[in-house]
Amino acid sequence: MMTSDLVLSRARSSGMRIGIGAGGDQRKAFKSRAEALIEGYGEVTVYDDPLMLAEDLGEGRIDGAVRGDLGSNEAMAAVRSVFGVPKVLRAAFLEPEGGRMFLLAPVGIDEGWTVEEKVELARLSVRTLLPISPRPTVGVMSGGRASDRGRLDAVDRTIDDAEEVVARLVGEGIDARDVQILIENASRECDIVIAPDGISGNLIFRTLHFLGKGKALGAPVLNIDRPYIDTSRAKDGYADSIALAAALAMRNRA
Repeated sequence: MMTSDLVLSRARSSGMRIGIGAGGDQRKAFKSRAEALIEGYGEVTVYDDPLMLAEDLGEGRIDGAVRGDLGSNEAMAAVRSVFGVPKVLRAAFLEPEGGRMFLLAPVGIDEGWTVEEKVELARLSVRTLLPISPRPTVGVMSGGRASDRGRLDAVDRTIDDAEEVVARLVGEGIDARDVQILIENASRECDIVIAPDGISGNLIFRTLHFLGKGKALGAPVLNIDRPYIDTSRAKDGYADSIALAAALAMRNRA
């Protein structure tokens, strides 16, 4: 079973070089750096320039990056510029209180609104999890149960989309299933959960983490070839996100 403790254990004694961003108040970044060094998650450098953080990652001067509390717009703009992607696609490592960890996507409000993007998010999420889970299971959500078809056109579209996404993933040899609106089942049974769209994915993330006290290690940018962990500035600290960056960086080195 995939757990946050498993991810953290993989990062210990990794020797990875990780950069973390610091906004106006740098105390949280330096506190996280100190905690990560104590836990052995690697060598950590604090950056106050989002472009320099992305450039050092892209040019291999660091092995992984954590956004920290840098502004989201500036940090993601730097990632897009350095790595040449028109849009970032992210998935969040979440562990509900008393539950198992899974990867949730999309979590950006502008992500995952088309079948093609949801398929791509699922593909990239599977690739991200392969070092941790050898055959990840993907649960694709919709806005209702199959029996709800016909109640509302908007809901029908999400049901149709989920069925198409599952069919395409299964056709590619990925273990995918239609979990409908049943997030409670998906979180127990699946390693990856694909929400109907970016708004609902973001709401699931915020509800589980900020209201439900679930652990959120961070959200790696999936469509670049180096680990960049997006984070919420509302987190108390980023040592676990540094560990996630280090664990994913070890995959690249291997």
